[in-house]
Amino acid sequence: MKVEQISEHIWSLRTWMLIPLRVWLVADEDGITLVDAGMSFMAKGIEKAITQLGRGPLKQILLTHGHSDHTGALAALLARRGVPVLAHRIEIPYMEGQLLYPRRKKLEHNVAPGLAKALPENEHEQLAKVAGLQPYLTPGHSPGHVVYYHEQDQVLLAGDLFTSKKGKLHRPMPMFTADMEEAVRSGSIIETLRPQRLEVCHGGPVMNPAEQLEDYLEKFGPAVLA
Repeated sequence: MKVEQISEHIWSLRTWMLIPLRVWLVADEDGITLVDAGMSFMAKGIEKAITQLGRGPLKQILLTHGHSDHTGALAALLARRGVPVLAHRIEIPYMEGQLLYPRRKKLEHNVAPGLAKALPENEHEQLAKVAGLQPYLTPGHSPGHVVYYHEQDQVLLAGDLFTSKKGKLHRPMPMFTADMEEAVRSGSIIETLRPQRLEVCHGGPVMNPAEQLEDYLEKFGPAVLA
């Protein structure tokens, strides 16, 4: 597993399983937050990276969504550390196997019932900041997909909102995307946030991604998908 510091507070952990797989460690004064939990075989590498950083213990795990390649290491990590796991409340019944993910044929039991708790929201259903990360609901790839923006570092941890190739934005993988039109619309959040760096699970970083949004929507937007 390759560990790379990508900003003052964030490290990217990358491995391969036919395609790139990335998760992220975010440090603050209280310790480490893990964003996504990858596949089960990544657990030891994640543990090792947290130890080597020396920035404190793992204090929580945030999920962009509940697909198996983002939740696989949870069991092993939680066996050693009983830390909270947070995801969007919309996503939780799908990843627990209570609801069928759109376009899937079988229920997915990727997270044990009751293990994940809902990301905190205010009375207006706006998501609260967690460990320097502001979550935003970006549905489409999955019903409750979220991204996490680190405003201080200007880095957007985007999970499967996009894929990327050679620094260019690409749509999420069609085979695993519930509603591609909605996913592409959700991608417009980069225009609002204008991060300096975009990180995706399956692909490399994209710098100043808002500059590519017009071309992205032209290539993958509703008129093309129709």
